[in-house]
Order: sequence, then structure tokens, then C-alpha cells
Amino acid sequence: MALAELVDHVIGVDPDRDRITAAVVCSKTQGELASKVFPTTARGYGQALRWAAPYTTEGRRAWSIESTGSYGAGLAAALAAKGEFVIEFDHPCTRAAKDGAKSDSLDAVRAAREILGRKSWATPRSRGTREGLRTLITARDSAKLARVAAINVLKALVVTAPVDLREELRGRPLMALVARCQRLRPDTATDPEYAATKLSLRSTANRVRQLTDECRELELAMIPLVRSMAPALLDEPGIGVLMAAQILVSWSHPGRCRDEAAFARLGGVAPLEATSGQTQTRHRLSRGGDRQLNRALHTVILARAKVHPPTKAYIARRVSDGKTKREAMRCLKRYYARHLFRLLETAPITT
Repeated sequence: MALAELVDHVIGVDPDRDRITAAVVCSKTQGELASKVFPTTARGYGQALRWAAPYTTEGRRAWSIESTGSYGAGLAAALAAKGEFVIEFDHPCTRAAKDGAKSDSLDAVRAAREILGRKSWATPRSRGTREGLRTLITARDSAKLARVAAINVLKALVVTAPVDLREELRGRPLMALVARCQRLRPDTATDPEYAATKLSLRSTANRVRQLTDECRELELAMIPLVRSMAPALLDEPGIGVLMAAQILVSWSHPGRCRDEAAFARLGGVAPLEATSGQTQTRHRLSRGGDRQLNRALHTVILARAKVHPPTKAYIARRVSDGKTKREAMRCLKRYYARHLFRLLETAPITT
């Protein structure tokens, strides 16, 4: 059933950093009834809801909001708290289909009109514990990238260091190298090159140590949040705290994915037929969906294939049936997505 059969009006919203542009569109005629701009503040969100009320019927209206994970997050949360029907407008048409026209009000109208013909739509991801996990993942990923960059700088400094200093440092394991560089004393060197190199090594080593501790602290902070959302998830073979956190952030909350097939499509593990000519029926995985969830599922399956006997047996059986190992892994990802969906949808939330 298309959305136009469920609601009388759709309010399309194009959010920016400092303002939101809303437009009311009639479901039957797809005509624009009104549009207005509001500030991105709690007061502005309330004004938008009150403004839309005279043009619409409570219980028979929907809000189609772009960027519910960024600029539209505040409005989506405020409307959801009021019991409004909020839709995540996630795939706007391309610039070519817009005939070149571009403005905030036009984008708001398009957000309403394009969602009306759809038979399926997404609700915004939840906030609360899930949003807390998302911020921890973002901070940890940033610290991880900075740590890798600092490690590369440290190794490059060792390569170009004076010969005797280089020979003392090279060949050490990473954290042993960091510890040794942290103990360097630039003030004891009389040669300017030695003094500057030691200072650079010590500074970079301190940065690596700080970022290592920061990553560990953020990962530890994820554990209680993961256990509060899905206590059994960390007990799954092959799933650590990072993969569990990403799976929960992408899944968000019960009911967001209407069934396990929708969850598989979200994770990019739903099979697509790839048969040609005389070739027997083959399938490949979808390349759409949430790529972070796809990466998490891939990582978990690789880990289970090494340490989980039932997974090993499944792959061996599929290969003996004529599948390639890659095809067996694709089948396994789809199977495991079904298992995860059922686990998440029935998980008791302890917060």
C-alpha cells in the first residue's frame, strides 16, 4: 500500500544547519498548500508543528524529512516525541531528474511528493542509547585514524634518524618502540639534529600512547550500552564490542526493519540473481544498504569461519554441493543476517 493511501497530507522538510524549510503537500493532488522556514531550535520545532496543524488532520499526516541522521535529527526526534508519523527521506531523486531547479522550498516539496508513491519507507533511527553508541563509534574511528597516522609518522622518523639512534630503535615491537621513545631525553643531546629528532620522536610517541588509551577508553564505554540494548549479542561467536556496537547502531530499534529480508537488504547481504546465457543460476550480493553494517557482517563471518565449528561445517557442506567458497560465504551472510535480526528483535532492553 502506497503512503498516499494512508495519509491525507505530507509535510516535506529540507533541513540545514540553522533553519528548516517545510512544505505541506496534499496526498490526492500532490499540490503544495503552504511552505515556511523555521529555526533549528526547540522553539522552532514547536512552531513548525503548530504551523502545519491547520493545513492537516492529526493522525492523517506524515513528515518526510531529509538528513535525519544529521541536520534533520533534532526535528525528527522532537516530532517523534509528540507522536507524529516521521519518515526518513533517504533517497531523493538525482539532480538530472530535478530539471536543474534547486531551492530549499523546492527540495521540501520534492521530499513530500517523492515519498507519496512509495510502498515502503524507513523510519528515523532512534536516539537515546543507540545515539550514544553512535557518538562513541564516531569518536573511536576518529581516534583510530589519528593513531594510524601518528604510528606512520613515528616509523618514518625512526627511518630518517641518525644512524646510532636508528639502530637502537629499529626492530622493536610497536608499543616497545613507543615506550622507548617516550623515555628519550632531548636536553642531553649537544647536536641540534639529535636534540630535534629525539624531541620529535618523544612527542609522536606520546601522541600514539594517548590515542591508544583513548581508543581503549571509548571501546570500554561501549560495553554497557551494547549489553543494555542486546545482552546476548556479545555472547555470539565472532562478535566483539566494536562489531556489536555497529550492528546495533545500524539496526536501531525493534520494528525499524519490517522483516528479516529488509534487514538483509539494509546490510547489503540480500542475494541478487546474476545469471547470464547458459550459465546456471547464480546470485551475488547487493551493493546497496548500510555499508558499515555490511562491513560488520563481513568481519563477523570471517571470524566465525576461523573459530566456529558449525560455521566451518556449513561452508564445507556448501562447497561440497558445488558452490565456490565465495558463494558459500554469501549464503552464510544471508543466513546470519536472519539469525541476527531475530536475536535483535526479541532482545530484552535493560535500560
